[in-house]
Amino acid sequence: MKTGDIAKASPNITGEADWIEGEVIDVEKNPFKGIVISIKDKLGRIFYGEEKYFLPAKM
Repeated sequence: MKTGDIAKASPNITGEADWIEGEVIDVEKNPFKGIVISIKDKLGRIFYGEEKYFLPAKM
């Protein structure tokens, strides 16, 4: 994944019942957690976490 892609964040990190879709705003290589992805949804909320909690959204 790269900045500008559309991705879905797992309920494990969002606290919501369903996967949340948003635009990838940052991809960071964290020395402790590995790749950390941040997305911003249509309501302006930002969710971030390890790459394993994100899926690319189907276009």
